[in-house]
Amino acid sequence: MEDFDDKLSELYRVIESGIDEKELAEFLGDYHEADIADVYPRLSENARKKLSAALPPDVLSDMFSHLDNAEEYIEQMSAERAADIIESMDADDAVDLLDELEEDTRSEIIELMDKEAVEDINLINSYDEDEVGSRMTTNFILLKSDMSVKQAMKSMVEQASENDNVSTIYVENASGEYYGAIALRDLVVARQGIALDDIIMTSYPSVDADEQIEECIERLKDYAEDSIPVLGKNKEVLGVITSTDLIEAVDEEHGDDYAKLAGLTAEDDMREPLFKSIGKRIPWLIVLFALGMGVSGVVGLFEKVIDKLAFIVSFQSLILGMAGNVGTQSLAVTIRVLSDEQLSGKNVFRLIWKEVRVGFVNGLLLGLMSFALIGAYLCLSLNPAKAFLTSGCIGLAMLAAMILSSFFGTVIPLFFNKIKIDPAVASGPLITTINDLIAVVTYYGLAWLLILNLAV
Repeated sequence: MEDFDDKLSELYRVIESGIDEKELAEFLGDYHEADIADVYPRLSENARKKLSAALPPDVLSDMFSHLDNAEEYIEQMSAERAADIIESMDADDAVDLLDELEEDTRSEIIELMDKEAVEDINLINSYDEDEVGSRMTTNFILLKSDMSVKQAMKSMVEQASENDNVSTIYVENASGEYYGAIALRDLVVARQGIALDDIIMTSYPSVDADEQIEECIERLKDYAEDSIPVLGKNKEVLGVITSTDLIEAVDEEHGDDYAKLAGLTAEDDMREPLFKSIGKRIPWLIVLFALGMGVSGVVGLFEKVIDKLAFIVSFQSLILGMAGNVGTQSLAVTIRVLSDEQLSGKNVFRLIWKEVRVGFVNGLLLGLMSFALIGAYLCLSLNPAKAFLTSGCIGLAMLAAMILSSFFGTVIPLFFNKIKIDPAVASGPLITTINDLIAVVTYYGLAWLLILNLAV
């Protein structure tokens, strides 16, 4: 395969070669599940069947967790084999895969899965998709705080046969409440005679299952742990959220923010039904349509200016475009700052002041360029006094519009954040339309004041 490296090319060739299942299983033991997942979609149907028969369900489940469009291949298997694979998956991965299956297929597979796996899936499904509980996995090891080190080691080994997330081990007290965590290394090197309590980190962080992902994501990132326990209403350990889950959550949050900057209510994708995509986009488009009508109405108020100075209309798009660009830049900076840290009142003022100063300096430079270059161009058709008066009006309008756009591009997302609305909702199209309104009033207002009243 041309797009494979040497290692994956050999993997592909051996799987397709027709060796028996026992030899194939031994050969695949040297490869990571992610590598097998890279090759799997390119295999012939017969090779895929042989690979699926050669590997045990726990290895296949890891491989399917790395596959894009895994549901397509699950649907090609018998319901019994699919159930074996899915019940061996981490519960959160199993939920994601089952959600992609047709309802009849999903129901048939769930009927064949063991009771414990189904209970874990139902637990995760009981939380909304924006709650931490929907992201957790039930793959973790739990010990009792009153155990001895020897008892803890024995229990850990027994649970490790079913749960391979062992780098951090969690502890509950006699009442079944979360008590703390133990690093695997600390348990392994602990002396038999010491109390287990001596190696438990009782201040180890945790998160509630019904917490909003968006609200706790920065806090979880700060801990930089492999996994963090997820607690139920009675402070019992329901599951853990792993670093992989956290990366996926951050990625989706950024995707949603990007979508909102484009004026969508949520992230879109290629496979989404037509009318669902339309439903996401139309609300903002209606709002922007109303604001656009406002801009058009304001332009109409300056009809007399346009009648007498028709040539200035050709420079309107320049002012509007620069105002929109500056406002969108300030919006992007503000959203990034808000996503990284909590701003105090003093820092809010500093952010606004900084963005306004940036807008002023950029506006001054571009305004001077406009004054010189546009003035020279207009001298070809107007007398120099009127030409440079017009270009001066354009330069001043650009300066004023860029200052105001920087201000509103910063203040609007800060306001949304203050009233507990996602600041990404202050989308690029919304800021651009507001800035269009500002730029139109500034430009034609200055044209009326300076050119009509001072033109020679």
